[in-house]
Amino acid sequence: MDRSASRRKFLAAGLALPAVASATRPQDSPARQPQPSSASPAAPVFQYRTLGRTKLKVTTVGMGCMITSDGSVIEHAADMGITYFDTARMYQKGNNERMVGAALKRKRKDIVLSTKTEGKDKAEALEQLDTSLKELGTDYLDVWYLHGKDKIEEVNDGLIEAQQIAIKAGKVRFAGVSTHQRAMLPFLAKHEKIDVVLANYNFTMEPEWTAAIEEVAKAGKGVVAMKVMAGGLGRGRGGAANSNAERFKQPGAMAAVYRWVTRNPNVSTTIPSMTDIEQVADNIRAGSQPFSPADAKLLAERRELIRPFYCNVCGKCEGACQKGLPVANMLRFVTYADGYGQFALGRERFLELSAEHAAVRCADCSSCTVSCPHGVRVVDQLTRAQELFGC
Repeated sequence: MDRSASRRKFLAAGLALPAVASATRPQDSPARQPQPSSASPAAPVFQYRTLGRTKLKVTTVGMGCMITSDGSVIEHAADMGITYFDTARMYQKGNNERMVGAALKRKRKDIVLSTKTEGKDKAEALEQLDTSLKELGTDYLDVWYLHGKDKIEEVNDGLIEAQQIAIKAGKVRFAGVSTHQRAMLPFLAKHEKIDVVLANYNFTMEPEWTAAIEEVAKAGKGVVAMKVMAGGLGRGRGGAANSNAERFKQPGAMAAVYRWVTRNPNVSTTIPSMTDIEQVADNIRAGSQPFSPADAKLLAERRELIRPFYCNVCGKCEGACQKGLPVANMLRFVTYADGYGQFALGRERFLELSAEHAAVRCADCSSCTVSCPHGVRVVDQLTRAQELFGC
């Protein structure tokens, strides 16, 4: 979110928040309902929603911990009242789970904790689960996701069986799948063994995304939105500065971006990345306010600003590159550097490409076979990825 206010101003504002809802196991005491806030009417408050058929009560403002490097920020978020926290086995090469677990130890029974596995089969997934539980310092997860499943065949019977084994063993309460592809949502909505769906959702996406999110929610699934900030898009702290960074600094725009997502009642919670206490305050404040006509105007302007740079994962470029490059993925790697300020993460993902794809240089092609219907300058962005992350 916009960071013009200092932490001192944030503390001086006396951000008052209501008591959080409990997300304990079914055999524990009933969930505590949010109590009325004694704060002034102008003070921000949380919205609470139910995570689909799980019946877990969560704040619409959740926290994605993928790029958080300071555990005190996570601990502060929980103290302020955020109840949903998301990590994954592979984040920060396994270190993220350890930090998240330590930060949330005091609040474990008051929060909903999720992590993810990239395991390709039942055995690998269950092995990763045991490692996750150990690193997180807990004996159960509220939601365990199969991570990054963008094709139906990737949600195979072995992985579904692993989730059900974990649920029966009391290691996991609910099963989820994360995906970047809208085409996956109807399939996940109908899948009887899936309780929660984690998917891309932000203001740049086509109306079909909103309809697909609604289908998932109507099927009784919890919906968790990721990529809600539409890339952030600023100056990448770890890589070369984005030459258009100054153009992206619109006062109030990031709050509007966030409110666009939380205004949708079919979204249970969101997991924007937060790296400092000021971002926590900004997101809580933004989530407490309604989406307005002024927000809509800001977003119309912002869409034009980020259009050449931000991929909204419409899927139209899949298979279009004559060299076989995974275009949408590579555009996301650039966003990690230019939007999130996470050069190392972008390079890590780039180096996971096949050797053949990592060696491709767009400058060697006389013409490009990829044309983005939304106006992304594909060649420029892929070239940037190759220059930033290539060996």
